[in-house]
Amino acid sequence: MFVRPAAVEDCEVIASYNEKLALETENIHLNPETIRKGVAAVLSDTSKGRYFCAIEGDQVIGALLTTWEWSDWRNSMFVWLQSVYVAKIHRGKGVFKALFEYVKSKAEEDGCCGIRLYMDIHNDQARRTYSKMGLHQGDYVVLETKDALRWTRLYDNLWLQSSKVRIY
Repeated sequence: MFVRPAAVEDCEVIASYNEKLALETENIHLNPETIRKGVAAVLSDTSKGRYFCAIEGDQVIGALLTTWEWSDWRNSMFVWLQSVYVAKIHRGKGVFKALFEYVKSKAEEDGCCGIRLYMDIHNDQARRTYSKMGLHQGDYVVLETKDALRWTRLYDNLWLQSSKVRIY
């Protein structure tokens, strides 16, 4: 197994991994056309981010997206890990570790001040994996505006819980 930057030819498998990730971790069905366009946008414009792939033989067995956040307090960049996915049959075999170590070494070479990620709060398996790599819950809380994917899920869940609940 080795890790390399993603290529345009990896778009379909990365998009399918992102669809699986959303379904497995948050029970969200992504629009396949939207996610493929989103992945393609990153692959064609590295200012949006960079995907990296774990490869075994000629197959992508895991992938993640990196984006950046400038810290004026540190005069340096944080690397953010997003869309982390390892094919089910390859989990527990060091695929994420290889991806993480690759990105970590690149971040250190580039003088980045740290690596961050966010995850669904209920994803205990991911939390355990990330903890083994030295990632821990920081002192910050992520606040966000309404997200159409989550808002729809919240509305659907509330509707199922009580027909008296109204959201305006």
